[in-house]
Amino acid sequence: MTSYRAAAAPTGRPARRGALRRTAVPLGVLGAVAAGFGYVAAVDPGRPGHYPACPLLYYTGVYCPGCGGLRGAHALAHGHLGTALGCNAAAVAGYAVFAVVWVIWLTRALRGRAFEPALRPGVLYALCGLLLAFTVIRNLPFGTALVP
Repeated sequence: MTSYRAAAAPTGRPARRGALRRTAVPLGVLGAVAAGFGYVAAVDPGRPGHYPACPLLYYTGVYCPGCGGLRGAHALAHGHLGTALGCNAAAVAGYAVFAVVWVIWLTRALRGRAFEPALRPGVLYALCGLLLAFTVIRNLPFGTALVP
């Protein structure tokens, strides 16, 4: 009687992918973000004519949660953290969170582990609530410190 063994893995394909192949996507994202920050660092958003105006601010006079984000990125790229926080503290916090999540993503990719970020609904609602509160407070008379 002949015994059949379990099907072997296809030949010609390495069992472990190389570190560069595993990290191609996180490094590509880093390259795109670095290019974006580099452009914002080189082209000052405070000077008119280079970036479009915020439509919400233009038509209503209300600051959206992103207003001042480009000016904050420009200040941060030049090493002015205080100015960046004054332009848009929520955006600067978002940049920091992105950096932490990116490092975790790269570390997991280097170790060959999957990276599947997911927020629980309660955390997502809390983040949306904080962003909404930030937006409302920066548009009230006592929230002028949050205005870019």
